[in-house]
Amino acid sequence: MKYKTLILLSLFSVHLAVIAESSDTKIERAMAAAPQSISQHATIVDSNGEMLRKGKNDWICMPDTMPGDKAPMCNDALWMKMMSAVATKADFTTTEIGISYMLKGDIGSGVSNATPYHPDHKNAEDYTETGPHLMIIVPKEMLKGISRDPNSGGPYVMWGDTPYAHIMVPIK
Repeated sequence: MKYKTLILLSLFSVHLAVIAESSDTKIERAMAAAPQSISQHATIVDSNGEMLRKGKNDWICMPDTMPGDKAPMCNDALWMKMMSAVATKADFTTTEIGISYMLKGDIGSGVSNATPYHPDHKNAEDYTETGPHLMIIVPKEMLKGISRDPNSGGPYVMWGDTPYAHIMVPIK
């Protein structure tokens, strides 16, 4: 009985080791979200908030946008401020421009184009996935005249009727 238990525990441990990603794997994926000139010096933060690597510039790169989605992104300070506001449903306004890179896109892990709070994004009427793209926060008045249609073939506004409105810029 002792040996059976030991074998089962060993197999379970091996299974966990296989499914758990290493920090190096997460760092590599996070760095792929932005040009190397930004990501090589960026701080890398896991989706649970753990710092995987301290950076030398003001950029934060993450291996996942949402825990486990494997959609990496790199954000400047203003984007991090907006993401914090989204997470807490706090108001957000800006007089500045903020940039986020998602050069690996979010295929397979998209969202509702109308709201970050849709209860079931993948079944939202306006569910959208975007390949490699940039996201740009601008003062709200600068969004006038930009399409809200993610299928328009160019830049479009996401979450336009929320305080978290931003421009999505597909790059492929």
